[in-house]
Amino acid sequence: MSEFLGMPERRPRAGREPYVMATVVRAGRPTSAKPGDRALVRADGTIEGFVGGHCATSAVRAQSLRLLRSGDSTLLRITPAAAEPYEEEGLVAVGQPCLSGGTLEIFLEAVLPPALVRVHGEGPIALALRRVGAALGYQVEPAAGPPAPDTAAVVVASHGVGEAPVLTAALRAGVPYVGLVASRRRAAAVLAGVEGGERVHAPAGLDLGSRTPGEIALSIYAQIVAERRVTGRPQG
Repeated sequence: MSEFLGMPERRPRAGREPYVMATVVRAGRPTSAKPGDRALVRADGTIEGFVGGHCATSAVRAQSLRLLRSGDSTLLRITPAAAEPYEEEGLVAVGQPCLSGGTLEIFLEAVLPPALVRVHGEGPIALALRRVGAALGYQVEPAAGPPAPDTAAVVVASHGVGEAPVLTAALRAGVPYVGLVASRRRAAAVLAGVEGGERVHAPAGLDLGSRTPGEIALSIYAQIVAERRVTGRPQG
């Protein structure tokens, strides 16, 4: 078994790579895996560790890749008693095609990086966006350079400083949520020169009657959450 499995969450979390931790919780004879055996399944389908032979590994890989798309976790049962695959709440059961037989139950836990939010600006609202985002569990970074491929949101709160280039880069990168903190009138003027500007949420945030920087930041994150639920993207 890989020595890395003694601390399975270290290497992937050093970056922003999602993965599934597979842990054998029950093994009925004859099976080669034992309770407590673990493996890490990466987004490219590679597996580090051991949770059984070829038949078990194939099922674990297939179900893990499905979970990485949804962000869910589940118990996987691999058993000769399942003539046809079936699902119920918290459980997926598949057949055991290997001649050795035996039933394995493996808990598959999807581990996704926190949603990445990039904020452009240094004023009170931008600072509140950083504080509130951190409190909500997001990874909040300055909007410097091209957005990373998994950026969930870009919010421009710089009050007239370098807005158009940041908005343009976010739109070209296909960032799911792009917001501009500005009045409707000023936002219209800024977005008139931005290709694809109709995709920008401006003014950014839900209309909650927000007044303080903290309230405005909260309204923006509420809109980000609402957009992520509509698109069905994992929350991270």
